[in-house]
Amino acid sequence: MTNTWHSLAACMGIDPEIFFPDPEDDSDALPAKLVCAECDVREACLEHALAVREKDGIWGGATERERRRMIRQRRRTA
Repeated sequence: MTNTWHSLAACMGIDPEIFFPDPEDDSDALPAKLVCAECDVREACLEHALAVREKDGIWGGATERERRRMIRQRRRTA
């Protein structure tokens, strides 16, 4: 299944390695976050990662740790 937003993502054509930095070192996430910051479909990407509980990589400008925090926060406010 292809997401309609995927083909519009700013990361298309960029080395995917930058989106899978060392999860223990948040500073390694900066190059990916800079790409995400300029992306028109950032929110859709992030919502997808949250919905499928994506475990690895930078999605929608958020690291795995940041996404876990968002999920916990949403549960508390629901």
